[in-house]
Amino acid sequence: MPAHPSSRMPSCPQQLGDASGPAPLRTVADLRNYLATVPDPRARRGIRHPWTALLTAAAAAVLAGAASITAIGEWVADAPQRVLALLGFRPDPLTGLIHPPHATTIRLVLAAADGDALDRAIGHSLQERKAPASGRKIIAVDGKTLRGSRTAKQPAVALIAAMTHSGQVLAQRQIDGKSNEIPAFAPLLDSIDLTGAVITADALHTQHDHATYLHRRGAHYLAVVKRNHPALHESVRRLPWRDVHLDHYERGRAHHRDEIRRLKTATFAHLDYPHARQALHVVRRRRDLGTGKLTIERIYLVTSLPPGAATGSELATWIRGHWRIENQLHHIRDRTFHEDASKTRTRSLPRVMAGLRNLAIGIHRQDGHTNIAAALRRTARDHPRPLTALGLA
Repeated sequence: MPAHPSSRMPSCPQQLGDASGPAPLRTVADLRNYLATVPDPRARRGIRHPWTALLTAAAAAVLAGAASITAIGEWVADAPQRVLALLGFRPDPLTGLIHPPHATTIRLVLAAADGDALDRAIGHSLQERKAPASGRKIIAVDGKTLRGSRTAKQPAVALIAAMTHSGQVLAQRQIDGKSNEIPAFAPLLDSIDLTGAVITADALHTQHDHATYLHRRGAHYLAVVKRNHPALHESVRRLPWRDVHLDHYERGRAHHRDEIRRLKTATFAHLDYPHARQALHVVRRRRDLGTGKLTIERIYLVTSLPPGAATGSELATWIRGHWRIENQLHHIRDRTFHEDASKTRTRSLPRVMAGLRNLAIGIHRQDGHTNIAAALRRTARDHPRPLTALGLA
């Protein structure tokens, strides 16, 4: 007698979705649709493995914690036939078996990939994978140097990234070795919908051209003002802050110190910075619990947000949240993926590996994981798990 439908073994895609833990988000389209936009630079003759399958396999391996090309190759070599099929690899027409690519093949493919195209594909996939959160989008812009990529003949690869304060990298761009982050600011943000967003960055990006660009894109800024802009810094510093009422007060204890933060905002009519509407004065008082040493830090900012557009508490959260890009991205890539220790230097490899790590971190955060190291370990325990998270199953 035929078995009842409910007692039958689940199909392969059903099995792939049965892993326990936080449920991956439903994707608009699987990752392969985005990676297909990355151009294949290989000559047509002698191609054995599909380009998109190789990129997707590398992404799945990094999502499972692979921190090097060798580890990616090992993950792919150990993958079951059904996983290789879902990644897009083709079976041998004679035997019907799928032979996984060698680690050397994966290295050559990733080294030849267009870093800009890959980062755009990753950014678009993360932006469309999760429904936009309610409220204003807050985006931090910051740079990072891949220290292990330095050679005797060329400087280390430097990257600049745009990341939401909730931890998803929306865009990344390599900085010209003979320049700095400033010229890369606008090209980095060109692919992101900035309407109504607030952009946070360090004092290096307090540039008139940046403010004009963000205004044209419909975005606002929170720009740190330091002494590298002496006239602007002096104008903001000399505002009558003693007479301005307190907008936010916060006291807390962390990292073996007591900390008090005070924030004031002042509206002004004339200041030599494009579209600036308010000035901000932040005072941080910190007392080390071990030594008792007291330090006081004063920070000045300008913003294009009009009065009443954000509360003092929101402004304080955004200012403090900017530095999450260090903890939620750069620190994780260094400590969990050992990025600074990596000696990967061939062509596009440093940039491509950084992009794949951004993808893994963003997906795990979107799926509700706050401990990325634990999420990587969990994903590594079952080959189908990263496929489910990437929308392949």
